[in-house]
Amino acid sequence: MRALRWHGKHDIRCDTVPDPQIEHPRDAIVKVSCCAICGSDLHLFDGFMPGMKHGDIMGHEFMGEVMEVGAENKALKPGDRVVVPFTIICGECDQCKRGNFSVCERSNRNQADADKLFGHSTAGLFGYTHLTGGYPGGQAEYVRVPYADKTHVKIPEGLSDEQVLFLGDIFPTGWQAAVQCDIEPTDTVAIWGAGPVGQMAIRSAVLLGARQVVAIDRVPERLAMAQAGGAVTINFDEESVLDRLRDLTQGKGPEKCIDAVGMESHATRSIDSMYDRAKQAVMLESDRPHVLREMIYVCRPAGTLSIPGVYGGLIDKIPFGAAMNKGLTWRMGQTHVNRWTDDLLKRIGEGQIDPSFVITHRVSLEEGPEMYKTFRDKKDGCIKVVLKP
Repeated sequence: MRALRWHGKHDIRCDTVPDPQIEHPRDAIVKVSCCAICGSDLHLFDGFMPGMKHGDIMGHEFMGEVMEVGAENKALKPGDRVVVPFTIICGECDQCKRGNFSVCERSNRNQADADKLFGHSTAGLFGYTHLTGGYPGGQAEYVRVPYADKTHVKIPEGLSDEQVLFLGDIFPTGWQAAVQCDIEPTDTVAIWGAGPVGQMAIRSAVLLGARQVVAIDRVPERLAMAQAGGAVTINFDEESVLDRLRDLTQGKGPEKCIDAVGMESHATRSIDSMYDRAKQAVMLESDRPHVLREMIYVCRPAGTLSIPGVYGGLIDKIPFGAAMNKGLTWRMGQTHVNRWTDDLLKRIGEGQIDPSFVITHRVSLEEGPEMYKTFRDKKDGCIKVVLKP
């Protein structure tokens, strides 16, 4: 089969690799009908996430048709149409029983390595470093899905691939980011980053009843899409984020702040961002936390910071004293995808939201390597890339 593979920083290739096989009785083999490049994939493309190996298959946002199932998999059958969440879940451990699927205790087959780095392991993830299991990803013609009897979202007839594809990652990620804010009708929710997750967080905050949603970015196409979704927009290259947020909140600051950027924040005019780039260059810091600092500073006392943006290592100069003394609540983590998918699938079916609005580029799998560069450089109004094997 054909698949997109990582061969080093800024080196993604479409290669021919062996077809996947059933390895465990709970497995399934899925023929991919649609997959996407996620913003988190760009952290791998840029070489910021540890644990990648030459030849790893990329991708964790995909769906398709079940072709084969293991002997113990009674939940699926050949012909079923499924979205596959990026988090691999056993459905039986203590964390899964609590709905904390992104920290499943069984699915990371390299758990010992992750424990050394993080203290405790995350769940296994598709296409996302050997610290999360080293599982081949979904930017391919076929995928082996471990624990497939639990790691799936079955899709009913009548909904297109593009309507439901993002149930595997960015839609529940944006939704969880907003839910973690415990939004009240009087709240202003400020969202840093108007990429795909930020766009989903904007619309989720609107659906959850926020009084005002503010989107912060600098890419015109993303800001226009955010405005179309109901957000007030701030272009951080053209005006002060802090001053504008004060104006929009009568000097009090937003009650809820969402970091939909993560470890690669770009704010080249700010002194702290230049400091981060210098430390990163000499390997004294792995992530660039400009957004976190700005959120801590501007958030209203007793407010909430929700962090769906991915961080992978060490950050510096975080004003933790300000966060403590202001009484800020931090909520973060990889997404518990299956906790939200029943509700979100229903909302799609009822027409409350069509997540396909973020798609700007549709290309073949073979064109994937070039689209990584386009997505990374935000060219041609690129917001979300969908690949068709």
